[in-house]
Amino acid sequence: MNLAAAVLAMLPLVSAPTPALTWTPCGTQPEPTAQCSQIEVPIDRAHPETGTVRIPLTRLPAADPAHRIGSLLVNPGGPGGSGVGFVRFGGLDPKVIGSARKPLRDRFDIIGFDPRGVWFTNPKISCAQEKLYDPKIGLFPSTRQQYDAFVAHNRAAGEDCLVKTGPLLGHVDTQSAAEDIDAIRGALGEQKISWLGVSYGTELGAVYAAKHPDRVRTMVLDGAVDHSRPMRQAMVEEAAATEDALLRFSAWCERSTDCALHGKNALARYDDLVSHGAYAKALGRKATGEELASGAYGHLYLPAEWPVLSRALADPDASALATSAQFASETYGAYRSIGCQDFPSPFTGPADLRATAQVIRAVAPHSWRYSEYWDLSAGCTGWPLPALNPPRPQPVHGAPPILVVGGAHDPATPLRWARGLAAHIDGSALLTYLGDGHTGLLNSECVRRAEASYLVSGVTPPRGEFCG
Repeated sequence: MNLAAAVLAMLPLVSAPTPALTWTPCGTQPEPTAQCSQIEVPIDRAHPETGTVRIPLTRLPAADPAHRIGSLLVNPGGPGGSGVGFVRFGGLDPKVIGSARKPLRDRFDIIGFDPRGVWFTNPKISCAQEKLYDPKIGLFPSTRQQYDAFVAHNRAAGEDCLVKTGPLLGHVDTQSAAEDIDAIRGALGEQKISWLGVSYGTELGAVYAAKHPDRVRTMVLDGAVDHSRPMRQAMVEEAAATEDALLRFSAWCERSTDCALHGKNALARYDDLVSHGAYAKALGRKATGEELASGAYGHLYLPAEWPVLSRALADPDASALATSAQFASETYGAYRSIGCQDFPSPFTGPADLRATAQVIRAVAPHSWRYSEYWDLSAGCTGWPLPALNPPRPQPVHGAPPILVVGGAHDPATPLRWARGLAAHIDGSALLTYLGDGHTGLLNSECVRRAEASYLVSGVTPPRGEFCG
């Protein structure tokens, strides 16, 4: 980025909106200076009579107010992740984001918020957990009869969510959430915001930048989702990335004594568990291969968790894996509901689903039973509400340089997604993390330093930069 342009971008504009928030103390042990507030936004901006939703906010005031830059909004991913929870309860701890904490805490008011329908919003997405995933039906129906039961199950699950949630359920798409961000910006009294988004937070940030490029100061998109990619293509790419991460975990087990399966062929143990299922005392039944694969998948996000994964795979009781499955998460209702607004099922029938599943098995012969795009595509087959924000190109023009970060061995968001997203953003810079795990922020001190430096200065790293 041209340094003169960076300096100009940092200068405050002449006027700014008047802040419209009242903050009250809501400190926690991790963040004793936290303050809380909320804003109210329309559920449907085209039809305000539909009602409103209250969006909760948490602020950590800049620790060095004399050198405060502005507000940094944070989204920890999902869909369904709570920015309020992340900011209030330790997501910015040095154990999580390392050296990035000090410059960000010193120079910014850090703002956590919950996207519409998530966690502390009112109303929020409410679904009967047990109706979203039925182990007797699963995610891979193979006959017409199984497929019909599968579609009926998903439709009934969505209708249950709609009854419990109300009209908000049809408006939890990312386009609507991006407009809420602009309402937050105005309520904060900021002419421009800085943004730190990881995983799904990259999609939300990119949509905001496309809609309001002149209101972005700096923006980090780490663990990038490229929402322009067709669903089938994204499914295959992500399944291959998950397989790569599982194989790298297995190779780590071969060479590391920290692995509970060291010397015992961890990949063979994984294959045996997911092929046959295993009894989970916590469930009171045999866990399915899909549940066990999903539980293992979550541990691939952080290499620091790989010893934990190895112990869970070695344990005769499959409870640790089964209870770590996405289906068991309290956020799964929000994950599915928002996902179906943004990532609709491409399947046209049982033959189509089977053919796509064969491709998934070919690129991921070990891990095919669980990847997130398959989970969403399968779970959204039969969903009763239309997708308001299906995949499509949404280029960003007129924003200051944006930093996109992708991981060469990210199990959830393949590097080619980061490359694709960066290609849609004029003037963006791509930073590549060469190590393991999901997002550089959570796994690489080199990435953390680069992101914090850019967020403070507005100057992106050199294009083509790598972090080992």
